[in-house]
Amino acid sequence: MEKIENLFTHLDGQSASVSEELNVTYLDGLLSTLNDLLDGNHQEFLEDATKEDIRKAIQLAILKGMRKNVQPNHQMTPDSLGFLVGYFVEQFFEKTLAEQKQITVLDPTIGTGNLMLTVMNHLDGKIEGAGVEIDELLIQLAAAAGDLQQQPIALYRQDALQNLMVEPVDGVVCDLPIGFYPDTEYAEKFEIHSEDGMTFAHHLLIEQSMNYTKDGGYLFFLVPNNLFESEQAPLLYSYVQKHAWIQAVVQLPENLFKQKEMGKSLFILQKKVEGGKAVKDVLLAKVPKLDNIPALESFFVQVQKWKKEEKK
Repeated sequence: MEKIENLFTHLDGQSASVSEELNVTYLDGLLSTLNDLLDGNHQEFLEDATKEDIRKAIQLAILKGMRKNVQPNHQMTPDSLGFLVGYFVEQFFEKTLAEQKQITVLDPTIGTGNLMLTVMNHLDGKIEGAGVEIDELLIQLAAAAGDLQQQPIALYRQDALQNLMVEPVDGVVCDLPIGFYPDTEYAEKFEIHSEDGMTFAHHLLIEQSMNYTKDGGYLFFLVPNNLFESEQAPLLYSYVQKHAWIQAVVQLPENLFKQKEMGKSLFILQKKVEGGKAVKDVLLAKVPKLDNIPALESFFVQVQKWKKEEKK
C-alpha cells in the first residue's frame, strides 16, 4: 500500500500543480505528469512498484480527476469488477493459453484502460491488447498507463462502431456504455438495428465486438441486469442466438453499485465455430458480497464444477 500511496501523492501533487500553472483540467495535468515519468523523470516513485501498484495509483488519480470534471462518457470500471472479469477470462482461455501461451484481447470502449489493464496484469505476459476510444484525453491516459505498466496495448482513436483498424481477436472485454446511438442511418448497417428510431449503442457494440472476434472466441461484457427487458431486447436476443452460444450470466454484487437499478451482470458469449457446440447448461450464478470469503470460495467452487462438466 505504501508504494501506491507514495506514487499517488506524487501524481496528485504534480497534476494539481500543472493544472494550476497551465490553467488546464486535473486530468490534463495528470497526463503531463504520466508523460514526465515516461520521459525518465522522478523514477524514485516507480522503484520496486509492481504493475498493479502503478495501475492502482493512476486509477486513484483518474478517479479524483473525474470527480473534479464530471463528464458522462468518463466512467471507470471498478477494480473488483475488473478482477472478476480477469478471473473468467483466465478460466475460459485456460486450454488456449496452454497451447499458444498468448491471446489477443480487444476492449472496444477502452476509456482510460483500467478494465483492460486489470485483466492484463492478472494474466501478465499472456495478453496482447487492443483498445478503441473516441475521446482524445482518455486514450492518451490509457496509452501512458499502458506504457508505465509495460503492457502491450495497441490503441486506436475512432468511433467503436465504425470500421475498425483491428485484426480479429481471440477475446473481447467490455464494460458496455449504455445509451442510444444517434446515427440512425449508419446503424442500419448492423443486423441488430431497430427499424423504429435510434438503436441502443450497447446492442450495436455487442454485434461489432462479434464482428472482430475469431470464430470460437469468447466475449465478456459487463451489462445492465435488465439487458433483455427493453423494447429492443428481442432484436438482441435473436442476434445472439444466431451468432453465439451463451456461456454464462453472472450477476454481480448489488453493493458494488450506488442503486439497485444500476446493477450489472457479466454476460459471457462464445462466437459460434464449425465443429463447436453450445453448453448443455448455461452458468447462471450470483457473486456474493466480496467481503464474504466463505460464500466467495463457494462461488468459485461452483464455477469450477460447471467448467469441469461443460468445458471439457
